[in-house]
Amino acid sequence: MSSVMVVGGDRLKHITDRLAVEGFNEVIHLDGRKSNMVKREIPEHIGFVLVITDFINHNMAKVIKEKAKKQQKPIYFVKHSWSAIRKVIEQIS
Repeated sequence: MSSVMVVGGDRLKHITDRLAVEGFNEVIHLDGRKSNMVKREIPEHIGFVLVITDFINHNMAKVIKEKAKKQQKPIYFVKHSWSAIRKVIEQIS
């Protein structure tokens, strides 16, 4: 499949493992806790962006949304649960 960028959340081991099982060959995670994370760009090869809304500040969510829109990358806002993420995966497949 493709690569995905996950923004927000502290511990995503179970989610990244499940994304790998679903066929995503690369998962880039930004926890969004440090202020310099806002400056990070979305790599060109990323297929879509997942924002975990339970663990992200408003400014980071706003900035990543603007960057995804500028690069024409799909962005999805989900809760920190596999069922919410799975719904997005099913939607885009």
